[in-house]
Amino acid sequence: MNRTENSNPPSHTFTLLLVDDNEEILDFLKDDLEEKYTVLTATNGHEALSQLNAHIVHLIISDIMMPEMDGLEFCDYVKSHFEWSHIPIVLLTAKNTLQSKIEGLDAGADAYIEKPFSPEHLNAQVASLLSNRVKLKDYFAQSPLTHIKTMAHTKMDEQFLEKLQQLIEAHLSDTLLDVEFLAQRLNMSRPTLYRKIKSISDLSPNEMINLTRLKKAALLISQGHHHMNEIAETVGYNSLTQFGRNFHKQFGMTPTDYAKKMNG
Repeated sequence: MNRTENSNPPSHTFTLLLVDDNEEILDFLKDDLEEKYTVLTATNGHEALSQLNAHIVHLIISDIMMPEMDGLEFCDYVKSHFEWSHIPIVLLTAKNTLQSKIEGLDAGADAYIEKPFSPEHLNAQVASLLSNRVKLKDYFAQSPLTHIKTMAHTKMDEQFLEKLQQLIEAHLSDTLLDVEFLAQRLNMSRPTLYRKIKSISDLSPNEMINLTRLKKAALLISQGHHHMNEIAETVGYNSLTQFGRNFHKQFGMTPTDYAKKMNG
């Protein structure tokens, strides 16, 4: 669960979705990007939605000018739906007017690249977006007091993450706290919940539950008013040894060392 500094996952672990009705451009982009990434393709917005339903996608590159559902409509649809709102989108367009850029950003695009573009520029933009997401996930996982909403990139995701954290924290001592419990309380299917949490945080729901326990423990430790065994029990650990081992594995220090650090 815990990554060491500067140990970003290999790029081929990321899946990109390319959307363009021009099959020559689609093939060109696919050939260029699949050396580093797993690449899915679609020739219009409707095909792209089918791909999103079938796969976990980490980033989307879409042309704007397409039949049936154009890139702006597709982008707006993705960003307004809970299952996919966290996915960064790069829009490609032949239009270079300020108005077209504003329309793209209004639809929720994370980046906007004008045609003709250099493959190097596109690759750099994709790598930057993915790297920034990884850094935020790592920072959240490794920093004891960092709030869960630091990983949110949309208001919808921020609301979901805060609700998820509140639900977990309200049931830390509950032995029934698991993925099924969370899915029922959030009125979601188990697969949808799993994919959403995994996509935003790189954690499984069970890992998110455990991390939330440890972050709550870190908060209680920082307050300096509780005994360590009391904190461990409060966050759902029956064993002080197991609590200490998990805390050290996650944050790189024992609970006692963290207490000394926080209390000067």
